[in-house]
Amino acid sequence: MGLPNKGLPYYLDYLTSLPDQGANNFLSVAGFSEEDQMAVLETIAASDFAGIVELNLSCPNIPGHPQLAYDFDATDKLLAKVFDRFDNLELGVKLPPFFDPIHFDQIAAVLNKYPIKYANSINSLGNGFFVDPETDAPMIEPKGGFGGIGGGYAKPTALANVRALHERLRDDIALIGTGGVQTGRDVYDLILCGASMVQVATAFGPEGVAVFDRLNGELQSILDSKGYADVTSTVGQLHTV
Repeated sequence: MGLPNKGLPYYLDYLTSLPDQGANNFLSVAGFSEEDQMAVLETIAASDFAGIVELNLSCPNIPGHPQLAYDFDATDKLLAKVFDRFDNLELGVKLPPFFDPIHFDQIAAVLNKYPIKYANSINSLGNGFFVDPETDAPMIEPKGGFGGIGGGYAKPTALANVRALHERLRDDIALIGTGGVQTGRDVYDLILCGASMVQVATAFGPEGVAVFDRLNGELQSILDSKGYADVTSTVGQLHTV
């Protein structure tokens, strides 16, 4: 649901109209090509937006367009151009899920070359498929039934990606953990694996903004039971032998 939107000018107008010019906001953007990406960033850089820009390298929902971050050379090439041109942007990246240790090594080697502020991991699991038991037809009509998978299914992969990147990225590159967050325990697990912030998507749909109070309350109960003074004390504190 991230792609259907009102367009960059609409959101820039809104964010720059805020008293802080959007300083506490994330503006996540994507393009259909390298030229699109650069044009979008050019527009943002010329605006008064004062927040964080998230360059989405991982959207799996554009037919005929692969996820850029799976091409490590192309990702390196794009980020080199971005940081050569835009030294005034606070920039993070949204990543797809990776499934092999060598892929973690490769994407970390690329990201560690550039002054990115954070990596958001993961986007949805691409090319899932469900069959409707009543009709024996694909559950999702567009794209022949293929679609990204989120929700609880994504949590183990999200934990693996956050943990692997936490072990490989520079200390000054923060991590946003995304995928499968339904309870305060899910939030806690992502933080233990190395996330400094946690994003909620699927649970936000049915619950709306009330989900954040619930998750914060559940998380605080866990922190209290384990004797942590605050949530920052738990970042990356996974117990290992």
